[in-house]
Amino acid sequence: MSTAFMKEESAETASETLLPDRAISPHPNLVTEAGLEALELQLQKAREAYDAAGAIEDVNERRRQAAIPLRDTRYFSARIRTAQVIPNPTSFDIVAFGNTVTFSRSDGRVQTYRIVGEDEADPKAGSISFVAPVGKSLLGKAVGDVVSVGDQELEIIAIS
Repeated sequence: MSTAFMKEESAETASETLLPDRAISPHPNLVTEAGLEALELQLQKAREAYDAAGAIEDVNERRRQAAIPLRDTRYFSARIRTAQVIPNPTSFDIVAFGNTVTFSRSDGRVQTYRIVGEDEADPKAGSISFVAPVGKSLLGKAVGDVVSVGDQELEIIAIS
């Protein structure tokens, strides 16, 4: 068969299929039990998306559609492998990983966040990472303590 009729992968397709790995944090991979379950679910979804891409007949489109799920599979596999599950805290005297902390800001806002692992942090849903500036400053503190974060002061109102 003449090579004139063979489909060759374009440079554009090649660059779309060779995605760099997602960055892995240098911090310990602390997770809550729910955080580990979420990582496992994300890994399952990435594998399903990769399998679905494998069914695409066009080789270039198959590679393009498989690139992100393949990268995510590597990432979530590594995060699950290195996960250190931290049990839910049983003490509410000082802020620890997994606690929910309510604090007031010097501008009058009152906020509540659960301190969790990096992969499960979602400030809009009420959780922040233990390595985020606010999370780091709250760890080890007690109700009534005031901490400075940037130009704000935070006073801890409650720990649960």
